[in-house]
Amino acid sequence: MEVLRKILHYANPLNLFRKSDGEGVNLRVMHGINKVSMTVFLLCLIYMFIRALNR
Repeated sequence: MEVLRKILHYANPLNLFRKSDGEGVNLRVMHGINKVSMTVFLLCLIYMFIRALNR
């Protein structure tokens, strides 16, 4: 359940660019890149699913 909660937290657009307390700049940038890559991955999965349904 913890993993699902973290994924939902990362997928929330309100949390995408929010500044976290106690993190260094490098760690914040790394988390930001991870959030963007997870978002692109999920969008690609949705696109592939919709494309498969239309065939």
